[in-house]
Amino acid sequence: MTIKDDIFPFSAVVGLPLLKKALILNIVNKDIGGVLIKGDKGTGKSLTVNSFKNILPFIKVVEGCKFNCLASEADRLCLECKEKVKEGNLKTTVKRMDVVEIPLNITEDRLIGTIDVEKVLQEGVKSFEPGVLAKANNNILYIDQINLLDHHIVDLLLDVAAMKVVTVEREGISTNYMSDFMLVASMNPEEGFLRPQLLDRFSLQVETRTSTDTKDRLEIIKKNREYFEDPSGMARHYKKQDLALKKRIDRSQKRLESVELPDEMLNLICKICREFDIDGHRGDIIIARSAITNASYHGRNKVTVEDIIQSAEMALPHRMRKQPFEVGEFSKEQLSELVYERWGYPHP
Repeated sequence: MTIKDDIFPFSAVVGLPLLKKALILNIVNKDIGGVLIKGDKGTGKSLTVNSFKNILPFIKVVEGCKFNCLASEADRLCLECKEKVKEGNLKTTVKRMDVVEIPLNITEDRLIGTIDVEKVLQEGVKSFEPGVLAKANNNILYIDQINLLDHHIVDLLLDVAAMKVVTVEREGISTNYMSDFMLVASMNPEEGFLRPQLLDRFSLQVETRTSTDTKDRLEIIKKNREYFEDPSGMARHYKKQDLALKKRIDRSQKRLESVELPDEMLNLICKICREFDIDGHRGDIIIARSAITNASYHGRNKVTVEDIIQSAEMALPHRMRKQPFEVGEFSKEQLSELVYERWGYPHP
């Protein structure tokens, strides 16, 4: 298991425990559904996402496939890979998942791909150039400053994230391919907001804030200098910690299916979502899914109250029902008081 020495080590990121946890849970359980990171500029949003590259698991893909097909998922292979299977010459390779970033000025053609209609009409063969979403298949798709991205592009991205299929149509000619990615986006609320229906498409939301702790600020400066002066040396220094975290994630993935979610804990999830006046039922489902994953990550085979509180902290802030012009924030302290004091659940 190699560690790239040109990437800031994930274990060296100072603070931001909730952001780290949200990323880790999404890797342990890809069905959680991504994360939106809200925070001031310069609070480590992009740094943390990119440093996560060294923690990502390895995947077995079809060698040379431009759609990054997983060799183990025969029913989701692209047409070219299916043809290779029939011919008996499909080769595989193992590589680490990657973070694929979308630039703010991206066009629809660059995003989903283009069909050369002229070549199709003249030569009678399909000529298709895949877009960024083909590369993002089975990887992390990262959108920095998603609130500044063109609305049409955002809508297209979120539709693909939900359907996991990209359809390209030009002049009556169409093609499609799989694009199943973990969606991660960041934004600075001072630069604009996302529409409520778009916020709801992100399963988890976390906030990053400028640290007011002098020790943390000093540590951030030191780590920054250490990285720019000797990135390879810094990678070696944190290699053991990053590899240990990766192994923990691998163990969590294997344990996931054995984790039990008791009816008592399901009832607590429903009570929390009702108490916080959450729109729809997606919040309930996400808390349950995240709580199971959190329990697995911490080596437990049964979900606890604390798993649910930690999951609710990430799944509910952007789903609270608000009146126009009302500014309301989710409070973990309020939630803990509700669960432990008013409802009488046992403290951990």
